Amino acid sequence: MVVQELGWDNDTDDELRVAIEDAIDADMVDGDYGNVVDAVLLWWRQDDGDLVDGLVDALTDLVGGGAIWLLTPKVGRPNAVDAADIAEAAPIAGLSQTTTATVSKDWSATRLIAPKTPA
Repeated sequence: MVVQELGWDNDTDDELRVAIEDAIDADMVDGDYGNVVDAVLLWWRQDDGDLVDGLVDALTDLVGGGAIWLLTPKVGRPNAVDAADIAEAAPIAGLSQTTTATVSKDWSATRLIAPKTPA
């Protein structure tokens, strides 16, 4: 499984990153990877700009039917993203929201699914 990581910064959760790399038994790739990926891990903060644009950009290398895991600061943390903003942005970007979970002390993850491409 190839996982692309976008939006990494000094506030990301390194323990979560290591756990993901352990689970896939590989390093995550960055935005310059240039090939199709199975999933995207997108770290996003309120001040990162337009969420729809960020999601559309995250779709660039994602295989049809793949998932974007949108990681946002939890409610009450600096730069938290309102759940309503995610619910509004996802369908505009052509994604379906499936699951939201707390993944660390400071971060929540929302799973967004890309449509499958016709065979």
